Amino acid sequence: MEDRRFKIAHREAIIGIILVVINFAIWFGFAYGLGDQDPTTYAYILGFPAWFFYSCIAGTIFMIVLIAAVMKFFFTEVSLEEEEKE
Repeated sequence: MEDRRFKIAHREAIIGIILVVINFAIWFGFAYGLGDQDPTTYAYILGFPAWFFYSCIAGTIFMIVLIAAVMKFFFTEVSLEEEEKE
């Protein structure tokens, strides 16, 4: 019989990979989408170029909130101690 902790760990690993892909897509999309212009035409937000602000600052804040929500609603606490078989 397979230990249920492995199923939980596998599901949570897949969720982690999905979060990494989302983070990379946000970073890449804003960094190369908005940053692929002549630097003299950049828009600035709080003194940062818009591409940097959205990809590195706003993207990081968004990911922190997303990861906190995923941890609260999708991750399960499991014991690492070996369970006794009955």
